[in-house]
Amino acid sequence: MGISQTTTDEIKKLSVSEKILIVEDIWDSIVKKNEYPALTEAQCKELSRRIDSYHSGSFEGRTWEDIKNQQIEKKQTRSSSHALRHSH
Repeated sequence: MGISQTTTDEIKKLSVSEKILIVEDIWDSIVKKNEYPALTEAQCKELSRRIDSYHSGSFEGRTWEDIKNQQIEKKQTRSSSHALRHSH
């Protein structure tokens, strides 16, 4: 079952917030059915590798706090660089 061109064209005319609401509704319907696409062979191998790494104690993960701080620093660096380029 495909989506008609008319439906696609109508969706394109919606605001971003309306499009997001549609995507949320679609996602909720997928979750409700508990249907997920099968993992690829590469994804299964990577998942197994990560689980094995975790169980062997060699897992070198990062905390959410570290990742969040890194992203904040990157954003601040980009903002500073942008401000310097446009201050001349």
